Amino acid sequence: MIDPVAALVGGVAGAIIGSFLATLILRWPQGRGVARGRSACDGCGRTLGVFDLIPLLSAVIQRGRCRTCGARIDPLHGRVEAGCAVIGALAMGMMPSLEGLGWTLMGWILLTLAILDWRHFWLPDALTMPLAFLGFTLGLWTTDVMLMDRVIGAMAGYGSLLAIAIGYRALRGRDGLGLGDAKLLGALGAWFGWQVLPFLLLIAATLGLIVMVLAGRAKSATARVPLGSFLALAAMPAWLLWISR
Repeated sequence: MIDPVAALVGGVAGAIIGSFLATLILRWPQGRGVARGRSACDGCGRTLGVFDLIPLLSAVIQRGRCRTCGARIDPLHGRVEAGCAVIGALAMGMMPSLEGLGWTLMGWILLTLAILDWRHFWLPDALTMPLAFLGFTLGLWTTDVMLMDRVIGAMAGYGSLLAIAIGYRALRGRDGLGLGDAKLLGALGAWFGWQVLPFLLLIAATLGLIVMVLAGRAKSATARVPLGSFLALAAMPAWLLWISR
């Protein structure tokens, strides 16, 4: 049963947060400021007004272009806004409580990390560390996992991928796995406990293999794989698989 009021609140909040996160995803890897200064068109530099910044609606009304210079607005804005709105609406609508808030915040952070890793092979500590912290705090009301299982999950998730990264570098003389992936898996272990990690890795690896094959990159020995993106996508399916076992 979905609470329509809570779903509406979660959806609106998600669209607003998604607007900020989309800007973060686009500007952060370039070293551009996100929180400072007012938003402006990347094409003509015009400072954007209130009606230019309405999540989802402004892009539809302006047909995805700046109303001054006609420059194309990156469609990522609308996609992230819509994604965060859906996450907020579903989580809060189905669980209008601290549990739903936990799923909402986790979903927003994972969506941001998935896109950053897909585009830039980057999982910043400024997102993975708060995700882990929330797993040990708000996660207590979100997932039915004992605190000790969370601690073991965080240590096992981080330690397992760290060991693989160190071993790969020792054997091949180059990096094959980023520490951001290890930190993300550790953060997910803090949310779901150590028991879910095998399911999580299996689903992430399967998703990654399918995507690489479809993209025609599976045969390339130098192809880079955004493992963090697939770990983020596998989080919910892994949890559902574990609790329905």
